[in-house]
Amino acid sequence: MARLPGVPMRHAPLGTRLVYWFTGRALAKMSGGSSPDRAIEPLRMYAHLPGLLRGYGRLEQATAALHHVDDRHRALAELKAATMTGCEYCIDLGSEVARRLGLTNDELLALPRYRTSELFDDLDKLVLEYAAAMSRTPVAVTDELFDRLRDHFDPPQIVELTHVIALENMRGRFNRALGVAAAGFSQGGVCALPMSTSDGGAR
Repeated sequence: MARLPGVPMRHAPLGTRLVYWFTGRALAKMSGGSSPDRAIEPLRMYAHLPGLLRGYGRLEQATAALHHVDDRHRALAELKAATMTGCEYCIDLGSEVARRLGLTNDELLALPRYRTSELFDDLDKLVLEYAAAMSRTPVAVTDELFDRLRDHFDPPQIVELTHVIALENMRGRFNRALGVAAAGFSQGGVCALPMSTSDGGAR
């Protein structure tokens, strides 16, 4: 159970109720089914500050419209970040989204050992390494790692990749601090495994 009560639909102003409704529809589309009851729990937290909720919603909409990075690499980057924050909600949703974008259950389970897994090619591993390095505390992106990234991605792609990893870290830390739990997006399916930021998938 979350550590704070979210703002329920019946007590929310009209603008907030519209955000709830449209976000529920978008999450249902992303996860391929009906939106679970707890799907909008993070928004119920943001709704305590309606102005912040509106700003956050615009940020998520702008992020969803980005398409410089291919779906596979974006899904890998976001899910790797989610596993490092240990956010149950993010891992639950991210695993289902990644699966619908073509990642296999075996790939989801192999994320902690991506460096040695034959399921990921060299570019996959580079993206995962960048996500892991960004998600450590403190951030551990070296010049050498960034130079390798530049060999494969142009500036808009690098900015998009960096943004989605950073945003996933924000989501995860927000949700974990407030006790937002998994919502059931991957119910009956495989989920990626959480891990500590100190490990980062170095195995």
